[in-house]
Amino acid sequence: MRAVRRASLVLVLALPTLVGCGGGVRRFPLKSAMWRDTDLDPVTVRCEKRPSEKDEGHVSCAPEPYVSPLAWDAADNTFFRPLSKIFAVDPPKEAPNVNAFDEVPDSAWFTNRLGRRKPSHEELLRGACREEDMLDPEGEGEWVIDQGKPNGASPGFRVRVGKKKYMFKTDSKAQPERPSAASAIGAALYHAVGFNTSCEQIVYVERKKLKLTPGLKFTANDGVTRTFDEAALEKVFGESSQRGNTWRFQASAWLPGFLLGPFKYEKTRSDDPNDVIPHENRRDLRGGRVLAAWLHHFDAREQNSMDSWLAADPKSPESSPGLVRHYYLDTSDSLGSEWDWDGISRRMGDSYLLDFADIGTDFITFGLLERPWERKQRTKGMEMFGYFHWSEFDPARWRNEYPNPSFSRATEHDNAWMARILSRFDRADIKELVTLGKFTDPAATEFITEVLEQRLRKILDRYLTELSPIADLRVEGTSTLCGVDLARRRGVRADGAFHYDAELALPSKRAVAAAPREDGLVCVELPHVAPDGGPRDDDPSRYVVVRIANGVAKGALDAHLYDLGPRRGYRVVGLERPDP
Repeated sequence: MRAVRRASLVLVLALPTLVGCGGGVRRFPLKSAMWRDTDLDPVTVRCEKRPSEKDEGHVSCAPEPYVSPLAWDAADNTFFRPLSKIFAVDPPKEAPNVNAFDEVPDSAWFTNRLGRRKPSHEELLRGACREEDMLDPEGEGEWVIDQGKPNGASPGFRVRVGKKKYMFKTDSKAQPERPSAASAIGAALYHAVGFNTSCEQIVYVERKKLKLTPGLKFTANDGVTRTFDEAALEKVFGESSQRGNTWRFQASAWLPGFLLGPFKYEKTRSDDPNDVIPHENRRDLRGGRVLAAWLHHFDAREQNSMDSWLAADPKSPESSPGLVRHYYLDTSDSLGSEWDWDGISRRMGDSYLLDFADIGTDFITFGLLERPWERKQRTKGMEMFGYFHWSEFDPARWRNEYPNPSFSRATEHDNAWMARILSRFDRADIKELVTLGKFTDPAATEFITEVLEQRLRKILDRYLTELSPIADLRVEGTSTLCGVDLARRRGVRADGAFHYDAELALPSKRAVAAAPREDGLVCVELPHVAPDGGPRDDDPSRYVVVRIANGVAKGALDAHLYDLGPRRGYRVVGLERPDP
Protein backbone atom coordinates (compact mmCIF):
# COMPACT_ATOMS: atom_id res chain seq x y z
CA MET A 1 0.00 0.00 0.00
CA ARG A 2 2.76 2.46 0.93
CA ALA A 3 4.72 1.72 -2.25
CA VAL A 4 1.63 2.14 -4.43
CA ARG A 5 0.77 5.50 -2.83
CA ARG A 6 4.33 6.73 -3.17
CA ALA A 7 4.49 5.75 -6.83
CA SER A 8 1.10 7.36 -7.56
CA LEU A 9 2.04 10.62 -5.89
CA VAL A 10 5.41 10.87 -7.61
CA LEU A 11 3.75 10.15 -10.96
CA VAL A 12 1.08 12.82 -10.47
CA LEU A 13 3.54 15.51 -9.41
CA ALA A 14 6.17 14.63 -12.02
CA LEU A 15 3.74 14.38 -14.94
CA PRO A 16 4.17 17.99 -16.18
CA THR A 17 7.89 17.32 -16.61
CA LEU A 18 7.43 14.01 -18.39
CA VAL A 19 4.90 15.12 -20.99
CA GLY A 20 6.64 16.34 -24.12
CA CYS A 21 10.10 15.89 -22.63
CA GLY A 22 11.50 15.08 -26.04
CA GLY A 23 10.57 18.49 -27.42
CA GLY A 24 12.77 20.54 -25.10
CA VAL A 25 9.79 22.44 -23.64
CA ARG A 26 8.19 21.53 -20.37
CA ARG A 27 4.59 20.85 -21.37
CA PHE A 28 1.74 20.51 -18.90
CA PRO A 29 -0.98 17.98 -19.73
CA LEU A 30 -4.46 19.14 -20.68
CA LYS A 31 -6.03 18.33 -17.32
CA SER A 32 -7.03 20.01 -14.09
CA ALA A 33 -4.31 20.77 -11.56
CA MET A 34 -4.04 18.56 -8.51
CA TRP A 35 -5.68 20.42 -5.60
CA ARG A 36 -6.22 17.50 -3.21
CA ASP A 37 -3.52 15.19 -1.87
CA THR A 38 -4.37 11.51 -1.42
CA ASP A 39 -3.08 11.68 2.18
CA LEU A 40 -6.60 12.90 3.03
CA ASP A 41 -7.93 9.43 2.21
CA PRO A 42 -8.24 7.04 5.19
CA VAL A 43 -5.92 4.05 5.13
CA THR A 44 -6.34 0.61 6.63
CA VAL A 45 -3.47 -0.34 8.93
CA ARG A 46 -2.58 -3.36 11.01
CA CYS A 47 -3.82 -3.48 14.59
CA GLU A 48 -1.66 -4.70 17.44
CA LYS A 49 -1.90 -5.49 21.11
CA ARG A 50 -0.78 -2.43 23.08
CA PRO A 51 -1.38 -2.88 26.83
CA SER A 52 -2.45 0.20 28.78
CA GLU A 53 -2.62 0.98 32.49
CA LYS A 54 -6.33 0.19 32.50
CA ASP A 55 -6.40 -2.73 30.06
CA GLU A 56 -3.65 -5.33 29.62
CA GLY A 57 -5.35 -6.68 26.51
CA HIS A 58 -5.83 -3.28 24.88
CA VAL A 59 -5.64 -3.36 21.06
CA SER A 60 -4.81 -0.28 18.97
CA CYS A 61 -4.70 0.32 15.23
CA ALA A 62 -3.39 3.88 15.54
CA PRO A 63 0.29 4.69 14.98
CA GLU A 64 2.34 4.49 18.15
CA PRO A 65 2.55 7.80 20.06
CA TYR A 66 5.89 9.61 19.90
CA VAL A 67 7.38 11.41 22.89
CA SER A 68 9.73 14.29 22.05
CA PRO A 69 12.10 15.13 24.92
CA LEU A 70 12.45 18.91 25.28
CA ALA A 71 16.24 19.00 25.43
CA TRP A 72 16.81 16.31 22.81
CA ASP A 73 15.30 18.19 19.88
CA ALA A 74 17.47 21.24 20.60
CA ALA A 75 20.61 19.11 21.01
CA ASP A 76 19.86 17.01 17.94
CA ASN A 77 19.30 19.97 15.60
CA THR A 78 22.14 22.05 17.05
CA PHE A 79 24.84 19.36 17.26
CA PHE A 80 24.10 15.83 16.09
CA ARG A 81 22.12 16.36 12.89
CA PRO A 82 24.59 18.94 11.46
CA LEU A 83 27.51 16.66 12.36
CA SER A 84 25.86 13.66 10.71
CA LYS A 85 25.49 15.64 7.46
CA ILE A 86 28.85 17.37 7.47
CA PHE A 87 30.20 15.22 4.61
CA ALA A 88 26.85 14.63 2.91
CA VAL A 89 26.18 16.11 -0.52
CA ASP A 90 22.53 17.02 -0.09
CA PRO A 91 21.76 20.50 -1.44
CA PRO A 92 18.16 21.74 -1.07
CA LYS A 93 15.94 20.73 -3.96
CA GLU A 94 12.58 22.17 -4.88
CA ALA A 95 9.65 20.78 -2.92
CA PRO A 96 7.76 17.93 -4.64
CA ASN A 97 4.31 18.65 -3.09
CA VAL A 98 3.54 21.42 -5.58
CA ASN A 99 0.89 21.33 -8.30
CA ALA A 100 0.86 22.69 -11.86
CA PHE A 101 0.06 26.20 -10.59
CA ASP A 102 3.08 26.33 -8.26
CA GLU A 103 0.79 25.91 -5.25
CA VAL A 104 0.48 23.33 -2.47
CA PRO A 105 -2.57 21.03 -2.74
CA ASP A 106 -4.89 20.52 0.22
CA SER A 107 -3.51 17.77 2.43
CA ALA A 108 -3.39 16.41 5.95
CA TRP A 109 -0.86 19.20 6.59
CA PHE A 110 -2.32 22.21 4.84
CA THR A 111 -5.63 23.53 3.48
CA ASN A 112 -5.80 26.35 0.95
CA ARG A 113 -7.85 29.08 2.59
CA LEU A 114 -6.50 32.61 2.15
CA GLY A 115 -4.52 31.56 -0.90
CA ARG A 116 -7.57 30.57 -2.98
CA ARG A 117 -10.38 32.77 -1.67
CA LYS A 118 -10.78 35.61 0.81
CA PRO A 119 -12.32 34.25 4.04
CA SER A 120 -15.16 36.28 5.51
CA HIS A 121 -14.62 38.52 8.52
CA GLU A 122 -16.28 35.89 10.72
CA GLU A 123 -14.13 33.07 9.33
CA LEU A 124 -10.91 34.99 9.96
CA LEU A 125 -11.80 35.71 13.58
CA ARG A 126 -13.17 32.24 14.29
CA GLY A 127 -10.02 30.47 13.14
CA ALA A 128 -10.13 26.79 14.05
CA CYS A 129 -12.93 27.36 16.58
CA ARG A 130 -16.43 26.12 15.97
CA GLU A 131 -19.40 27.80 17.57
CA GLU A 132 -19.72 24.99 20.11
CA ASP A 133 -16.05 25.46 21.12
CA MET A 134 -16.57 29.03 22.34
CA LEU A 135 -16.63 29.35 26.13
CA ASP A 136 -19.18 31.41 28.05
CA PRO A 137 -17.82 32.31 31.50
CA GLU A 138 -21.23 33.66 32.49
CA GLY A 139 -23.08 30.48 31.56
CA GLU A 140 -24.50 28.00 34.05
CA GLY A 141 -22.50 25.22 35.69
CA GLU A 142 -18.99 24.81 37.03
CA TRP A 143 -15.83 24.28 35.04
CA VAL A 144 -13.99 21.28 36.48
CA ILE A 145 -10.19 21.30 36.79
CA ASP A 146 -9.21 17.66 36.23
CA GLN A 147 -5.47 17.84 35.46
CA GLY A 148 -2.43 20.02 36.07
CA LYS A 149 -0.53 21.31 33.05
CA PRO A 150 2.20 18.69 32.40
CA ASN A 151 4.87 20.80 30.64
CA GLY A 152 5.79 24.11 29.07
CA ALA A 153 6.86 27.44 30.51
CA SER A 154 3.36 28.83 31.19
CA PRO A 155 1.56 27.56 34.31
CA GLY A 156 -1.95 26.22 33.87
CA PHE A 157 -4.38 23.33 34.19
CA ARG A 158 -6.91 21.31 32.19
CA VAL A 159 -10.60 22.12 32.43
CA ARG A 160 -13.64 20.07 31.49
CA VAL A 161 -16.68 22.01 30.31
CA GLY A 162 -19.42 19.49 29.63
CA LYS A 163 -17.83 16.89 27.33
CA LYS A 164 -15.15 19.26 26.05
CA LYS A 165 -11.61 19.68 27.37
CA TYR A 166 -9.47 22.82 27.38
CA MET A 167 -5.97 23.61 28.55
CA PHE A 168 -5.97 26.88 30.49
CA LYS A 169 -2.69 28.83 30.57
CA THR A 170 -1.77 32.13 32.15
CA ASP A 171 0.44 35.01 31.11
CA SER A 172 3.44 36.16 33.13
CA LYS A 173 4.03 39.11 35.40
CA ALA A 174 6.99 40.17 33.25
CA GLN A 175 4.92 40.36 30.04
CA PRO A 176 1.25 40.62 31.05
CA GLU A 177 -1.28 39.73 28.33
CA ARG A 178 1.37 39.09 25.65
CA PRO A 179 1.61 35.24 25.76
CA SER A 180 -2.16 34.63 25.70
CA ALA A 181 -2.66 37.28 23.03
CA ALA A 182 0.15 35.78 20.95
CA SER A 183 -1.52 32.37 21.18
CA ALA A 184 -4.93 33.60 20.08
CA ILE A 185 -3.65 35.90 17.33
CA GLY A 186 -1.00 33.45 16.11
CA ALA A 187 -3.38 30.49 15.92
CA ALA A 188 -5.89 32.54 13.90
CA LEU A 189 -3.16 33.68 11.48
CA TYR A 190 -1.74 30.16 11.07
CA HIS A 191 -5.25 28.84 10.45
CA ALA A 192 -6.12 31.57 7.91
CA VAL A 193 -2.91 30.83 6.01
CA GLY A 194 -3.84 27.15 5.78
CA PHE A 195 -2.29 25.20 8.65
CA ASN A 196 -4.18 22.97 11.06
CA THR A 197 -4.30 24.56 14.52
CA SER A 198 -6.12 24.20 17.81
CA CYS A 199 -9.00 26.47 18.77
CA GLU A 200 -7.51 29.26 20.88
CA GLN A 201 -9.45 31.90 22.80
CA ILE A 202 -8.97 34.29 25.72
CA VAL A 203 -11.45 34.15 28.57
CA TYR A 204 -11.91 36.20 31.73
CA VAL A 205 -13.40 33.95 34.39
CA GLU A 206 -14.31 34.27 38.06
CA ARG A 207 -12.44 31.97 40.37
CA LYS A 208 -15.63 30.52 41.84
CA LYS A 209 -16.47 29.20 38.35
CA LEU A 210 -13.59 26.71 38.59
CA LYS A 211 -13.86 23.56 40.70
CA LEU A 212 -10.64 21.71 41.59
CA THR A 213 -10.78 17.91 41.52
CA PRO A 214 -9.00 16.57 44.64
CA GLY A 215 -5.91 14.33 44.45
CA LEU A 216 -4.54 15.59 41.11
CA LYS A 217 -0.92 15.01 40.06
CA PHE A 218 1.17 16.54 37.27
CA THR A 219 4.67 16.01 35.87
CA ALA A 220 6.66 19.13 35.01
CA ASN A 221 9.50 19.62 32.48
CA ASP A 222 12.01 18.34 35.03
CA GLY A 223 10.30 14.94 35.08
CA VAL A 224 9.24 15.22 38.72
CA THR A 225 5.63 14.34 39.56
CA ARG A 226 3.96 16.78 41.95
CA THR A 227 0.57 17.32 43.52
CA PHE A 228 -1.76 19.81 41.87
CA ASP A 229 -3.65 21.11 44.89
CA GLU A 230 -5.03 24.43 46.12
CA ALA A 231 -1.50 25.76 46.67
CA ALA A 232 -0.53 24.90 43.09
CA LEU A 233 -3.74 26.46 41.83
CA GLU A 234 -3.04 29.60 43.85
CA LYS A 235 0.36 29.85 42.19
CA VAL A 236 -1.27 29.71 38.74
CA PHE A 237 -3.71 32.47 39.67
CA GLY A 238 -0.79 34.49 40.99
CA GLU A 239 0.64 34.70 37.45
CA SER A 240 -2.69 35.54 35.83
CA SER A 241 -3.79 39.08 34.95
CA GLN A 242 -6.87 40.30 36.76
CA ARG A 243 -9.70 42.48 35.50
CA GLY A 244 -12.17 43.29 38.27
CA ASN A 245 -13.13 39.99 39.89
CA THR A 246 -12.13 37.92 36.85
CA TRP A 247 -8.82 36.37 35.80
CA ARG A 248 -7.42 36.16 32.28
CA PHE A 249 -6.65 32.75 30.73
CA GLN A 250 -5.75 31.39 27.33
CA ALA A 251 -8.05 28.43 26.64
CA SER A 252 -6.82 25.82 24.14
CA ALA A 253 -9.47 23.36 22.99
CA TRP A 254 -8.43 19.71 22.97
CA LEU A 255 -7.69 18.39 19.50
CA PRO A 256 -9.92 15.68 17.99
CA GLY A 257 -8.84 12.09 17.53
CA PHE A 258 -6.20 9.93 19.21
CA LEU A 259 -3.16 12.10 19.90
CA LEU A 260 0.19 10.73 18.73
CA GLY A 261 2.63 13.36 19.96
CA PRO A 262 4.62 15.84 17.85
CA PHE A 263 5.58 15.49 14.22
CA LYS A 264 9.20 15.80 13.13
CA TYR A 265 10.44 18.47 10.74
CA GLU A 266 12.40 15.84 8.80
CA LYS A 267 11.94 12.32 7.41
CA THR A 268 8.54 10.59 7.50
CA ARG A 269 6.45 8.53 9.91
CA SER A 270 7.20 4.89 9.09
CA ASP A 271 3.84 3.83 10.56
CA ASP A 272 1.75 6.21 8.42
CA PRO A 273 1.23 4.87 4.85
CA ASN A 274 0.07 8.36 3.77
CA ASP A 275 3.32 10.03 4.84
CA VAL A 276 5.51 9.69 1.74
CA ILE A 277 7.31 13.04 1.35
CA PRO A 278 10.21 13.72 3.73
CA HIS A 279 9.06 16.55 5.97
CA GLU A 280 12.13 18.67 5.32
CA ASN A 281 11.15 18.70 1.64
CA ARG A 282 7.53 19.79 2.08
CA ARG A 283 6.84 23.29 0.77
CA ASP A 284 4.19 23.95 3.46
CA LEU A 285 6.66 23.24 6.28
CA ARG A 286 9.51 25.06 4.54
CA GLY A 287 7.36 28.09 3.75
CA GLY A 288 6.25 28.18 7.38
CA ARG A 289 9.59 29.86 8.08
CA VAL A 290 8.33 33.13 6.57
CA LEU A 291 5.13 33.05 8.63
CA ALA A 292 7.17 32.35 11.77
CA ALA A 293 9.47 35.25 10.89
CA TRP A 294 6.51 37.61 10.48
CA LEU A 295 5.22 36.82 13.98
CA HIS A 296 8.72 36.36 15.41
CA HIS A 297 7.61 32.85 16.37
CA PHE A 298 11.11 31.65 17.19
CA ASP A 299 9.71 28.65 19.08
CA ALA A 300 8.56 26.85 15.90
CA ARG A 301 9.89 23.37 16.72
CA GLU A 302 8.61 19.83 16.96
CA GLN A 303 7.43 20.14 20.58
CA ASN A 304 4.94 22.75 19.41
CA SER A 305 3.24 20.42 16.97
CA MET A 306 0.90 17.45 17.24
CA ASP A 307 -0.17 14.49 15.13
CA SER A 308 -3.61 13.00 15.62
CA TRP A 309 -5.06 9.74 14.33
CA LEU A 310 -8.57 10.44 13.05
CA ALA A 311 -10.38 7.12 12.82
CA ALA A 312 -13.19 6.77 10.30
CA ASP A 313 -15.30 5.66 13.28
CA PRO A 314 -15.00 8.55 15.78
CA LYS A 315 -16.61 6.42 18.49
CA SER A 316 -13.59 4.12 18.35
CA PRO A 317 -10.63 6.56 18.21
CA GLU A 318 -7.90 3.91 17.86
CA SER A 319 -9.65 1.86 15.18
CA SER A 320 -8.82 1.44 11.50
CA PRO A 321 -9.21 2.81 8.84
CA GLY A 322 -8.13 6.36 9.58
CA LEU A 323 -5.62 9.06 8.75
CA VAL A 324 -3.01 11.18 10.54
CA ARG A 325 -3.60 14.94 10.62
CA HIS A 326 -0.78 17.30 11.51
CA TYR A 327 -1.26 20.38 13.72
CA TYR A 328 0.69 23.49 14.68
CA LEU A 329 0.41 24.31 18.40
CA ASP A 330 1.31 27.10 20.79
CA THR A 331 2.38 30.41 19.29
CA SER A 332 2.68 32.01 22.73
CA ASP A 333 6.42 32.54 22.17
CA SER A 334 5.85 35.17 19.49
CA LEU A 335 5.07 38.91 19.29
CA GLY A 336 8.12 39.67 21.42
CA SER A 337 8.55 36.76 23.82
CA GLU A 338 11.64 37.15 25.99
CA TRP A 339 14.02 34.95 27.92
CA ASP A 340 15.21 35.78 31.42
CA TRP A 341 18.61 36.69 29.92
CA ASP A 342 18.44 39.95 27.96
CA GLY A 343 21.38 38.96 25.76
CA ILE A 344 19.40 36.01 24.38
CA SER A 345 16.19 38.02 24.00
CA ARG A 346 18.02 40.57 21.85
CA ARG A 347 19.56 37.93 19.59
CA MET A 348 16.32 36.03 18.94
CA GLY A 349 15.45 36.21 15.26
CA ASP A 350 19.01 37.06 14.21
CA SER A 351 21.07 34.24 15.69
CA TYR A 352 20.53 30.72 17.00
CA LEU A 353 20.87 30.07 20.73
CA LEU A 354 24.18 28.44 19.90
CA ASP A 355 25.22 29.84 16.53
CA PHE A 356 28.60 28.51 15.42
CA ALA A 357 28.74 30.87 12.42
CA ASP A 358 28.28 33.92 14.64
CA ILE A 359 30.74 32.56 17.18
CA GLY A 360 33.32 32.14 14.40
CA THR A 361 32.70 35.64 13.07
CA ASP A 362 33.10 37.13 16.54
CA PHE A 363 36.34 35.20 16.97
CA ILE A 364 37.77 36.44 13.66
CA THR A 365 36.68 40.07 14.16
CA PHE A 366 37.48 40.12 17.90
CA GLY A 367 33.83 41.04 18.52
CA LEU A 368 34.26 44.46 16.88
CA LEU A 369 31.59 43.89 14.22
CA GLU A 370 28.31 45.55 15.18
CA ARG A 371 25.40 43.13 15.14
CA PRO A 372 21.76 43.97 14.31
CA TRP A 373 20.60 42.87 17.75
CA GLU A 374 22.92 45.37 19.39
CA ARG A 375 20.80 48.15 17.92
CA LYS A 376 17.47 46.77 19.16
CA GLN A 377 15.46 48.83 21.63
CA ARG A 378 12.23 48.19 23.48
CA THR A 379 9.42 50.54 22.46
CA LYS A 380 8.55 53.01 25.20
CA GLY A 381 5.17 52.21 26.71
CA MET A 382 5.08 48.81 24.97
CA GLU A 383 7.80 47.08 26.98
CA MET A 384 5.60 43.99 27.44
CA PHE A 385 6.33 43.18 23.76
CA GLY A 386 10.07 43.07 24.30
CA TYR A 387 12.09 43.81 21.17
CA PHE A 388 9.25 43.07 18.75
CA HIS A 389 9.56 45.71 16.02
CA TRP A 390 10.32 46.12 12.32
CA SER A 391 13.35 48.42 12.39
CA GLU A 392 15.99 45.64 12.51
CA PHE A 393 13.82 42.93 10.95
CA ASP A 394 15.28 41.16 7.92
CA PRO A 395 13.01 38.33 6.69
CA ALA A 396 15.80 36.62 4.74
CA ARG A 397 18.15 36.67 7.73
CA TRP A 398 15.55 35.69 10.36
CA ARG A 399 16.30 32.56 12.38
CA ASN A 400 14.33 30.62 14.93
CA GLU A 401 15.54 29.43 18.33
CA TYR A 402 17.70 26.63 16.92
CA PRO A 403 17.97 25.05 13.45
CA ASN A 404 14.77 23.62 12.03
CA PRO A 405 15.38 21.02 9.27
CA SER A 406 12.49 22.27 7.12
CA PHE A 407 13.28 25.96 7.55
CA SER A 408 16.94 25.35 6.73
CA ARG A 409 16.03 23.82 3.35
CA ALA A 410 13.58 26.53 2.29
CA THR A 411 14.26 27.79 -1.23
CA GLU A 412 13.35 31.09 -2.89
CA HIS A 413 10.27 29.38 -4.34
CA ASP A 414 9.11 28.12 -0.93
CA ASN A 415 9.53 31.53 0.70
CA ALA A 416 7.84 33.32 -2.20
CA TRP A 417 4.89 30.91 -2.02
CA MET A 418 4.27 31.88 1.60
CA ALA A 419 4.79 35.57 0.85
CA ARG A 420 2.10 35.42 -1.85
CA ILE A 421 -0.33 34.02 0.71
CA LEU A 422 0.60 36.58 3.37
CA SER A 423 0.18 39.42 0.85
CA ARG A 424 -3.55 38.71 0.88
CA PHE A 425 -3.78 39.97 4.47
CA ASP A 426 -4.76 43.62 4.23
CA ARG A 427 -4.06 45.99 7.09
CA ALA A 428 -7.75 45.90 8.03
CA ASP A 429 -7.56 42.09 8.32
CA ILE A 430 -4.50 42.33 10.54
CA LYS A 431 -6.14 44.87 12.85
CA GLU A 432 -9.25 42.70 13.21
CA LEU A 433 -7.18 39.63 14.02
CA VAL A 434 -5.13 41.55 16.60
CA THR A 435 -8.37 42.29 18.50
CA LEU A 436 -8.41 38.57 19.40
CA GLY A 437 -5.66 39.46 21.89
CA LYS A 438 -8.20 41.36 24.02
CA PHE A 439 -5.60 43.87 25.17
CA THR A 440 -6.67 46.08 28.06
CA ASP A 441 -4.85 49.05 26.52
CA PRO A 442 -6.14 50.00 23.02
CA ALA A 443 -2.66 51.37 22.29
CA ALA A 444 -1.34 47.78 22.43
CA THR A 445 -3.74 46.77 19.66
CA GLU A 446 -2.57 49.67 17.51
CA PHE A 447 1.09 48.91 18.21
CA ILE A 448 0.92 45.21 17.28
CA THR A 449 -1.11 46.04 14.17
CA GLU A 450 1.52 48.53 13.04
CA VAL A 451 4.45 46.21 13.75
CA LEU A 452 2.82 43.32 11.87
CA GLU A 453 1.97 45.60 8.95
CA GLN A 454 5.51 46.95 8.67
CA ARG A 455 7.14 43.53 9.09
CA LEU A 456 4.82 42.18 6.38
CA ARG A 457 5.85 45.01 4.07
CA LYS A 458 9.48 43.96 4.48
CA ILE A 459 8.57 40.34 3.72
CA LEU A 460 6.70 41.32 0.57
CA ASP A 461 9.48 43.68 -0.52
CA ARG A 462 11.96 40.82 -0.25
CA TYR A 463 9.98 37.89 -1.68
CA LEU A 464 7.61 39.47 -4.22
CA THR A 465 10.37 41.25 -6.13
CA GLU A 466 12.54 38.28 -7.08
CA LEU A 467 10.17 35.66 -8.55
CA SER A 468 7.02 36.80 -10.32
CA PRO A 469 4.20 37.73 -7.88
CA ILE A 470 1.45 37.27 -10.51
CA ALA A 471 -1.07 34.62 -9.45
CA ASP A 472 -4.72 33.54 -9.79
CA LEU A 473 -4.58 33.04 -13.56
CA ARG A 474 -7.85 32.72 -15.44
CA VAL A 475 -9.22 33.24 -18.93
CA GLU A 476 -11.96 35.83 -19.42
CA GLY A 477 -14.08 35.14 -22.46
CA THR A 478 -12.10 33.05 -24.91
CA SER A 479 -8.82 34.94 -25.31
CA THR A 480 -8.14 37.32 -22.41
CA LEU A 481 -5.64 35.94 -19.89
CA CYS A 482 -5.83 37.70 -16.51
CA GLY A 483 -3.91 37.38 -13.26
CA VAL A 484 -3.44 39.32 -10.04
CA ASP A 485 -0.12 41.07 -9.46
CA LEU A 486 0.05 40.61 -5.70
CA ALA A 487 2.97 43.03 -5.41
CA ARG A 488 1.01 45.85 -7.07
CA ARG A 489 -2.19 44.97 -5.21
CA ARG A 490 -0.34 45.27 -1.88
CA GLY A 491 1.58 48.43 -2.86
CA VAL A 492 5.07 46.94 -2.65
CA ARG A 493 6.13 49.70 -5.02
CA ALA A 494 4.44 52.87 -6.26
CA ASP A 495 2.05 52.23 -9.15
CA GLY A 496 4.37 54.03 -11.52
CA ALA A 497 7.07 51.39 -11.01
CA PHE A 498 4.90 48.68 -12.57
CA HIS A 499 4.85 48.34 -16.33
CA TYR A 500 3.81 45.17 -18.09
CA ASP A 501 5.41 43.40 -21.03
CA ALA A 502 4.02 40.19 -22.47
CA GLU A 503 5.00 37.93 -25.30
CA LEU A 504 4.11 34.61 -26.79
CA ALA A 505 7.20 32.52 -26.02
CA LEU A 506 5.67 29.54 -27.81
CA PRO A 507 4.85 28.66 -30.58
CA SER A 508 6.62 31.72 -32.04
CA LYS A 509 7.92 34.76 -30.23
CA ARG A 510 5.87 37.89 -30.63
CA ALA A 511 4.73 40.69 -28.36
CA VAL A 512 1.13 40.78 -27.14
CA ALA A 513 -0.76 43.57 -25.39
CA ALA A 514 -0.82 43.61 -21.60
CA ALA A 515 -2.69 46.17 -19.52
CA PRO A 516 -3.17 46.76 -15.77
CA ARG A 517 -6.63 46.91 -14.24
CA GLU A 518 -7.95 47.72 -10.78
CA ASP A 519 -6.89 45.91 -7.60
CA GLY A 520 -3.69 44.50 -9.07
CA LEU A 521 -5.31 42.77 -12.02
CA VAL A 522 -3.31 42.53 -15.26
CA CYS A 523 -4.76 41.14 -18.48
CA VAL A 524 -3.21 39.99 -21.76
CA GLU A 525 -5.04 39.76 -25.08
CA LEU A 526 -4.07 36.52 -26.82
CA PRO A 527 -4.33 35.84 -30.55
CA HIS A 528 -5.64 32.42 -31.47
CA VAL A 529 -3.06 30.02 -32.90
CA ALA A 530 -5.30 27.00 -33.50
CA PRO A 531 -8.72 26.41 -35.14
CA ASP A 532 -11.92 25.13 -33.56
CA GLY A 533 -11.60 21.82 -35.36
CA GLY A 534 -8.68 19.89 -36.69
CA PRO A 535 -5.96 18.61 -34.31
CA ARG A 536 -6.94 16.89 -31.08
CA ASP A 537 -7.28 19.15 -28.01
CA ASP A 538 -3.90 18.20 -26.53
CA ASP A 539 -1.97 18.42 -29.81
CA PRO A 540 1.36 20.29 -29.49
CA SER A 541 0.18 22.74 -32.17
CA ARG A 542 -2.36 24.09 -29.68
CA TYR A 543 0.21 24.63 -26.94
CA VAL A 544 1.01 28.23 -26.00
CA VAL A 545 3.40 29.75 -23.45
CA VAL A 546 2.86 33.39 -22.50
CA ARG A 547 5.61 35.26 -20.66
CA ILE A 548 4.55 38.23 -18.49
CA ALA A 549 6.91 40.65 -16.71
CA ASN A 550 5.71 43.36 -14.32
CA GLY A 551 8.75 45.68 -14.42
CA VAL A 552 9.48 45.19 -10.71
CA ALA A 553 10.18 41.51 -10.10
CA LYS A 554 13.44 40.20 -11.55
CA GLY A 555 11.70 37.07 -12.79
CA ALA A 556 8.80 36.75 -15.23
CA LEU A 557 5.77 34.47 -15.17
CA ASP A 558 5.38 31.74 -17.79
CA ALA A 559 1.73 30.81 -18.28
CA HIS A 560 1.04 27.54 -20.11
CA LEU A 561 -2.19 27.20 -22.08
CA TYR A 562 -3.94 25.19 -24.77
CA ASP A 563 -5.78 27.08 -27.51
CA LEU A 564 -8.97 25.09 -28.11
CA GLY A 565 -10.00 27.47 -30.88
CA PRO A 566 -11.91 30.76 -31.13
CA ARG A 567 -15.17 29.17 -30.02
CA ARG A 568 -13.99 27.29 -26.91
CA GLY A 569 -11.07 29.56 -26.16
CA TYR A 570 -7.91 29.17 -24.15
CA ARG A 571 -7.45 26.92 -21.14
CA VAL A 572 -4.75 27.53 -18.51
CA VAL A 573 -3.00 24.30 -17.49
CA GLY A 574 0.04 25.46 -15.54
CA LEU A 575 2.50 28.18 -14.73
CA GLU A 576 6.17 28.51 -13.93
CA ARG A 577 8.20 31.15 -12.14
CA PRO A 578 11.69 30.71 -13.60
CA ASP A 579 14.63 31.86 -11.54
CA PRO A 580 15.83 35.21 -12.91
